Amino acid sequence: MARLLWFIFALGAATLHISSSAKETAALPIEAFASLPMVSQYKLSPQGSKYAYVANGKGDLYLVVKDLNTGKVYPVTKTDNLNIKLNWFDWVNDSLLVLGVSYTESRGHIRYTRTELLSYDLNSKRKSTKIVIRPGRNQHNAQIKDNVISMLPNDPEHVLLSIDLRKANLPDVYKLNVRTSKLKRVMSYKSHVEDWVADRQGNVRVSYHVDGTHIYYQLRDLKTEKWRTIFDYEAFSNDQVTVLGFDKDPNIFYIKAIHNDKASIFKVDASDPALPRTLVSHNPDYDVGSRLYYSPFSGAVAAVSGSEYWDEDLKALQTSIDHALPDANNSIQDIDSRGNSYVVYSESETDAGSYLLGNREKNTIKYLDQQYPYIHGETYLGKELIVYKARDDIEIEAYITLPRGYQANVQYPAIILPHGGPYSRDDETFDYWSEFFAHNGYIVFQPNYRGSYGYGFEFAKAAIGGWGKAMQNDLEDAANWLVANNYSKQDKMCIAGGSYGGYAALMALVKHPDTYRCAASFAGVSDLGLIYWEAARFTNKDIVRKQLGGDRAQLDTVSPVNFAKVIKKPVLLIHGSEDSVVPVRHSRNMAKALESAGKDFKYIELDEGDHHLSYQPHRIKTLESMLAFFDKQLM
Repeated sequence: MARLLWFIFALGAATLHISSSAKETAALPIEAFASLPMVSQYKLSPQGSKYAYVANGKGDLYLVVKDLNTGKVYPVTKTDNLNIKLNWFDWVNDSLLVLGVSYTESRGHIRYTRTELLSYDLNSKRKSTKIVIRPGRNQHNAQIKDNVISMLPNDPEHVLLSIDLRKANLPDVYKLNVRTSKLKRVMSYKSHVEDWVADRQGNVRVSYHVDGTHIYYQLRDLKTEKWRTIFDYEAFSNDQVTVLGFDKDPNIFYIKAIHNDKASIFKVDASDPALPRTLVSHNPDYDVGSRLYYSPFSGAVAAVSGSEYWDEDLKALQTSIDHALPDANNSIQDIDSRGNSYVVYSESETDAGSYLLGNREKNTIKYLDQQYPYIHGETYLGKELIVYKARDDIEIEAYITLPRGYQANVQYPAIILPHGGPYSRDDETFDYWSEFFAHNGYIVFQPNYRGSYGYGFEFAKAAIGGWGKAMQNDLEDAANWLVANNYSKQDKMCIAGGSYGGYAALMALVKHPDTYRCAASFAGVSDLGLIYWEAARFTNKDIVRKQLGGDRAQLDTVSPVNFAKVIKKPVLLIHGSEDSVVPVRHSRNMAKALESAGKDFKYIELDEGDHHLSYQPHRIKTLESMLAFFDKQLM
């Protein structure tokens, strides 16, 4: 049985900032927004002598390595993101790269994602990537072949790989020689195991298990080799725990758990049978992130998401970066093992995102490139955080992007743009949808409706069995807020979104038919019952069904496909034919229902398109089609 990627989590030369000019304020072409980032994913080799990154060449993505000593550039691989996608890469040593790629396969009406593990050796005469994992005759052809659980930084050729080569959906752990492809099993699978966690010394220490909706972790004692259950809870309960990783001390590990309603970070002492927790990161207003940052010098945890560096050296480095790049949000993306060379990602009110390379010995920092080189200075509109009250007085945060040339007290056409997930959130960082529509004359409003992640357990649990309920009302209240505050008019608003956001757009025309002039759905869910039944083909069916709600009949009452007859406003449907998250049947069936009911709609199917608009021409076509649709209805 295939593994469904969780539905709820589941869519050269330095370039300097260019000063603003009158020319910049002119309308930008759609490609300025809808193109894939010009650069992304900069990563330094362990010794800092090279860096690798992804570059966009007219829609084709190139993984490139640059040698900082010689200036030589090595093209590693190329993809157009249509059939094969590069998901991640990392350095095994200063000359050896490992890559994770994915593609879509179909079984009947079901599409699912497969991944492969590739390698690239800069010292090899054969200048091409090679497949690392090739299952033998008596081995299971694993769906996921790139789940590296440790890069083993002190081992120059090996990584730890979790993969189900012996029994489907029950992964063992192997020590893998990336250069030779030789595998040595170091841990055997156990009942209901789905994943593993290794400590900083490369020992497999924690196993993660899912049995229906029952989730539990087990911890391995290094002295006795015995395993014991340490965390045990039901999916979506406030007892949920996520093991994040280990500190340099193999007896210390970190977890994310609920504290005073907010997701927080705790340090746990495994040497004490009682597993005492020490709170290390908590925000009374928001959930904290879940990434651990390690010191390149000591190997110890130096910070967790949302906190300042605990390590004094890294704290000093961050201070110096912020001094060099004032009025910006600067984050260290990577740093070499010597702590000398480092990569910074920087965003500000005038910069949609740039990468910089720093050198501590030379005391230099220089721009590498911008993600969106046409969007900066006066052309970058940015977002503003506002808070509005829902009908039951719950406060909802939202982000508003005002159109180019905005004038106060002028009512503009508006687009309500709910995010996907729904267990996700919008934030102040750049996103190409809101920026594009605002650039073309629209107010864009992005509410973090109930069910969004980041605002605590009680706020987020509205998404569990809550489709079409309070979450939907929060969007209606957002539209009313725009009207009440003189940003827009009742008959000058449309709603649009992707994935869950596409569902919310369609459901808005069913539940609140008089609020919007139109709705646009990209890869939107139209039939919750279809998801419920198709979940039976996947290993996490019980969790998916619990998220939707246990009452199968009730799902029909909040599925837009069943209410095509009551929709009285124009609809735009766009969907990729190879979507493995929300199958294309959702939009095909919605289009058939609208056609049978004689409604005003347009359906566009993106040939071989996925759930994330990974292929640049699909991005361009989607935004182009949506803009034409909104202009027809609102301008």
